[in-house]
Amino acid sequence: MTTLTLRRASIRQLDTAVALTAAAPTGGVPGLASEELLASLGFKGTPGELVRIPRAAISGKLAAPTLAVAGVGTDRSPTQLRRAYGAALRQLGAVESVGCATPPDIGSGADAVEILAAAAEGALLGAHDAVRLVFAGPSSADKAAKQAVNRAQVLAQAVRAARRLVDEPPNRLYPEAFADAAVTAAKGVLKARVLDVPALTKAGYGGILAVGQGSTRPPRLVVLTHSPTRARHHIALVGKGITFDSGGLDIKTAAGMATMKCDMAGAAAVLHATVAAATLKLPVKVTGYLCLAENMPSGAALRPSDVITMKDGRAVEVANTDAEGRLVLADGIAAALEAKADQVIDIATLTGAQVVALGNRIAGVMGSETVRDGIVRAAAQAGEDVWPMPLPADLLDGLKSEVADLASLNLTDRAAGMLSAGVFLQQFAGDVPWAHIDIAGPAFNSGEPWGLTPKGGTGFGVATLLAYLEDAAS
Repeated sequence: MTTLTLRRASIRQLDTAVALTAAAPTGGVPGLASEELLASLGFKGTPGELVRIPRAAISGKLAAPTLAVAGVGTDRSPTQLRRAYGAALRQLGAVESVGCATPPDIGSGADAVEILAAAAEGALLGAHDAVRLVFAGPSSADKAAKQAVNRAQVLAQAVRAARRLVDEPPNRLYPEAFADAAVTAAKGVLKARVLDVPALTKAGYGGILAVGQGSTRPPRLVVLTHSPTRARHHIALVGKGITFDSGGLDIKTAAGMATMKCDMAGAAAVLHATVAAATLKLPVKVTGYLCLAENMPSGAALRPSDVITMKDGRAVEVANTDAEGRLVLADGIAAALEAKADQVIDIATLTGAQVVALGNRIAGVMGSETVRDGIVRAAAQAGEDVWPMPLPADLLDGLKSEVADLASLNLTDRAAGMLSAGVFLQQFAGDVPWAHIDIAGPAFNSGEPWGLTPKGGTGFGVATLLAYLEDAAS
């Protein structure tokens, strides 16, 4: 496991395999590498850039055998520093230890601690397993700096754990296996309760049961609870946990199924954000709902035109079996309302329309204005890209059914698919403040690694949810 410690020292004093610092497009590294030296190596200081300089080529004394300089560009924001340090550690590979310093001109006080925390988060999330990180600087002995780095380690562990879950092959991570993993992750920090098929049937979870009925691996619902004394709020987090999505009888193309092991990324984010909140002892009650099912075609599978009864008693006509995520989420939202949550946030790899609208790096969020805007602010603090989207009331007309209270999908008009899915979920939230985060694009990176983002599962959403819970707690 990657570890990080603080040391009150200068980077040149750290006897580590690699010493790492950051540089803007102009200027060198004072006392170690001049602007001329960096220019001779072709270093421009652009984000994601990294050069290595052997100790013999450095003007000042350096205990480590190598100095690595990472580019941060002209944007010195915490988000950019997270990505710069993440990219640097990712490119350094499986080195044994790295001594890190933040840019030399970050100032002091709260700003310096914020920069240290961002750099630490990036380094921890970009580093390979078992790398030992040491951060050096004059603020390293400060109580605020130690708290910030402790939080960075908790967050990084949560994000990395969510990534590992998303990357698990679907023959190993099915609903029961996911539930077992959640119980293990919760041990010692959270209460965990698992509902199997008899318990789901008794409690009326019609959406989760319907989606999972086509698989030989039955569905589960995991309920996680962090309930501190004197909690100021009760926030429910609901995660879509489709461990593999074939599309059901409305089967996907082979290419469309290629990355569908990631369709449980929302549940992974909820699990590990809740674990992180409990580990940090946040004074806010958090209930996490992991809605777990495998969407498969078989003689027992859900059919288009079936009418199912949801957890809240509403009848839903199934318009397309590949629109299954909203069915399990609706049951989770209904459960959160039964538990009297003050606010409900659901997160899911829900629609291809999200990717069409916002691409592979930006999530869409919609819902009650206060919760939606709070998530946008939390995402900005966390360094994740989230964009606010509307919920046009007229889209509800397309979800009318002649045989049920609602249709799950508008089959006559495919426009605004992300928003239409949000409108469907909105019906189950009632008057409770609620928001829906669609992470279909950023949850899984099929392309090349970038910044602190690896190939495969990204852990997207964990940092935003934790920041939102921290804001609520404060």
